[in-house]
Amino acid sequence: MSYFSRDNLLAYSDNSIFKLVILASRRAIEIAKRQPKIAGTDSTVKSSTIALEEIAEGKIQCKKSSTKE
Repeated sequence: MSYFSRDNLLAYSDNSIFKLVILASRRAIEIAKRQPKIAGTDSTVKSSTIALEEIAEGKIQCKKSSTKE
């Protein structure tokens, strides 16, 4: 079982748990639909774990949103 530090993952999602969950779930859906994996992992690992691993390695990041005032 893989363990990913929440603090490490938050660094790639603009320090937002909500953005992290959305980012990981969207990437997991892409992987489940046979999109190529960025992280070199075993094929028996679940897509959600692969998505979190890619985020932890810094290969997937949340886009910075520009706020208009």
